[in-house]
Amino acid sequence: MKNSKIKRRDFLKGVAATGAGLVILPSGVLSGQNAPSNKLNIALIGAYGRARAHYRGLKKENVVALCDVDENHLGLAAKEFPNARHYIDWRKCLEQKDLDAVVCCTPDHTHAFIGMWAMNRGLHLYMEKPMGISVEEVRLVRATYLKNKNKLATQHGTQRHAKPNFDRVRELIHDGAIGELKAVHAWGDRQLRRAGYPSAKGKPPKTLHYDLWLGPSPYHPYSPEYFSGKPGLNCLQWNMYWDFGAGQVGDMGSHTMDLAWNVIEAGIPLSVKATGEKFNPDVTPVELKAVFKHPPNSWRPAIDVIWYQGGAMPSSPRKYVDLNKIGHGVLFKGSKGFLVSSFDERLIIPFGDDADMTYYKRRTRDEVIKPMGNFQQEWIDACKGDLKTSCDLDYGGTMMEQLLLGLVAYRVGKEIEYDSVKGRVTNSDEANALLSRKYRPGWILNG
Repeated sequence: MKNSKIKRRDFLKGVAATGAGLVILPSGVLSGQNAPSNKLNIALIGAYGRARAHYRGLKKENVVALCDVDENHLGLAAKEFPNARHYIDWRKCLEQKDLDAVVCCTPDHTHAFIGMWAMNRGLHLYMEKPMGISVEEVRLVRATYLKNKNKLATQHGTQRHAKPNFDRVRELIHDGAIGELKAVHAWGDRQLRRAGYPSAKGKPPKTLHYDLWLGPSPYHPYSPEYFSGKPGLNCLQWNMYWDFGAGQVGDMGSHTMDLAWNVIEAGIPLSVKATGEKFNPDVTPVELKAVFKHPPNSWRPAIDVIWYQGGAMPSSPRKYVDLNKIGHGVLFKGSKGFLVSSFDERLIIPFGDDADMTYYKRRTRDEVIKPMGNFQQEWIDACKGDLKTSCDLDYGGTMMEQLLLGLVAYRVGKEIEYDSVKGRVTNSDEANALLSRKYRPGWILNG
């Protein structure tokens, strides 16, 4: 054996594939929990902005590669991770041979590409939301994960999922606090209005590789407006444009719908209809209402899930409850009451003469869902262990496919019927054409 050498990543994959229960030795056993051999080799793609939220947790691992189209951002990230190699093109970054995992924090229009390439190379993946900006992208990313789920750990970056309120809401609904679930309403009030793509202005700084920033999306001339936001919030300068994002359904919509998705155990809707403001070929809608019809499952009947944004709102269950004071929230309607929830708090409103709450069988303390802890750390631990996370790309994929179907229905202006197995709209050729998007020559999604 002295002449043989097993690569660490190959060893991890082999153990995961065989179903072995222990991959990384616990603290205090032999080399210890934080020994170099127990750490992941991670590529941070998109190294600044949203990536800054990952710095602290990733310092416990080995960040061996940094990638960003802005060389100034690379320099800032390098101060945090001085031993990492630098790249401006994520395709070159993924060629680095010692990688175990990827954290993707790039603009939304490159997420599906990086996710596909990473998983195709056997790399664990933390994907900031949304995991794609078209239905086709999301379906392909999800299918690739499912094909590799016995080898790879993934996490969709809806980090608010770690808030304890998410589990408390799930428990209340499942334990019957509002009776039988009838409908779910979710909303977000953000309103970022734009007339169209920014006009050409100046030339990109020499440190910004603008063509790589555009990536697979159609060419648009440089404007400093795309880069004028605060770090971590600069997405609000471009994610409302069709070629670069999915607007609010891909931004706060994914966080807010997650609060509902954690409860309702839904898959892909059977049909979708949506209304909103007048269609703009450049900009996703600010005002939108989308109704998704879901079939019954083992514990609830068929339900409508309704998404509202940009000022559209559900009716309040009671005049004295002002839903407008909850910027992003969910209203669950049951046969015996309502549950109103923000990310952090919830309110139960019983209704009807027999809504005496005796039907609600509160679970014991031992049955309460245990805290998941740090969202990022859950993924890191999963990479080293059982591969299981709370928001893997199956869970996140079905949620994002639903939301993006809402934009398709909005664009065609009619209710669309959907075959979730084939990923096809059955009553509109126009809608089918909108399930995918066109890419610039040279950019390969499934690479």
